[in-house]
Amino acid sequence: MDNNIREKQITQTSIIGIVANAFLAGFKALVGFISGSIAIVLDAVNNLTDALSSIITIIGIKLARRKPDDDHPFGHGRIEYFAAILIAAIILTAGITSLFESGKKIFSPETPDYNAAAIIIVSIAIIVKLVLGKFVKNQGEKYNSDALIASGTDASFDAIISAATLVGALITIFFNISIDGILGVVISLFICKAGIEMLMDSVSNVIGRRPDSEITLGIKATVREISGVLGAYDLVLHDYGPDSALGSIHVEVPATMTAEEIHKLTKNIQLTIINKYHVFLTIGIYAVDEKHNFERNEIHKFAMTHAGVLGTHGVFINEEQKYCSFDVLTDFTIKDKNELRKNICNQIQHLLPNYTIEIHFDTNYSN
Repeated sequence: MDNNIREKQITQTSIIGIVANAFLAGFKALVGFISGSIAIVLDAVNNLTDALSSIITIIGIKLARRKPDDDHPFGHGRIEYFAAILIAAIILTAGITSLFESGKKIFSPETPDYNAAAIIIVSIAIIVKLVLGKFVKNQGEKYNSDALIASGTDASFDAIISAATLVGALITIFFNISIDGILGVVISLFICKAGIEMLMDSVSNVIGRRPDSEITLGIKATVREISGVLGAYDLVLHDYGPDSALGSIHVEVPATMTAEEIHKLTKNIQLTIINKYHVFLTIGIYAVDEKHNFERNEIHKFAMTHAGVLGTHGVFINEEQKYCSFDVLTDFTIKDKNELRKNICNQIQHLLPNYTIEIHFDTNYSN
């Protein structure tokens, strides 16, 4: 995806969000103060936080697009994740503040004075936030923006919150019962929940979450389809912001390939993956000698009998030196890899008697 197009679309979507939320906040605040409804006032405050979120999104995408420099050779793309964290923190702060204010209303209740204008404005707000939330979230998913997804999700929550406010207003009008403070607490809890979920999701991106399986499986499948590649393993991706990643992968190739042929193959793999996925891969080589296919299959069978083993690859057998090495891919449930290594080696001894067995363990970094 062209980064200029991505930045332009994210910015335009954020501006739409700012304008829509500013109008909604103004109308709701006016109605809330006139009617004396804490729920509508808090709903207006929530719209203001949404507008602020859109502003932060625009600033974040602008800073993230700065070119790499000596101190940041991989670029500034992760700033987008920090922008999403800041948005989540603002939402969470607004939720906690409104929770305390709503709590006061429960113990010191005041019956709001709703009118037809209040009902109409809140009803319109529900429709606007539903449409805005869906639009912003879809744009965020389309252009891989956590900040936009967070804003869109929050807007959808706002529609639910506004609907609760409308229900409270109707109950007050028809039954003369004020549940304004209780609704304020419910709204505040929704805001807090959304803020916590967004915060945890964005922090996971900064810490380093498992890459999207659609991308990792796609990269492996694409590499395997390239002529000369017998297998693709050990894919590791390092995320430096949305649509910005570096990685490494090991490929199995026929042991008969020359250095020149391997050089051409690795360049072909790199160009193919850059063009299709915008990921630069460093490529390691495993040589596969087809005359040892039987041993390779038996080693795989032995290893797969152990819980936590996901696969084997890179089997190398040297008959002259009586040496065998291979990699075992494991999940995170295995606690004692030395014991696992010992058990697999014992199983292989009758297959390769008097051989030195060397096992390397790979971590399951990608699906």
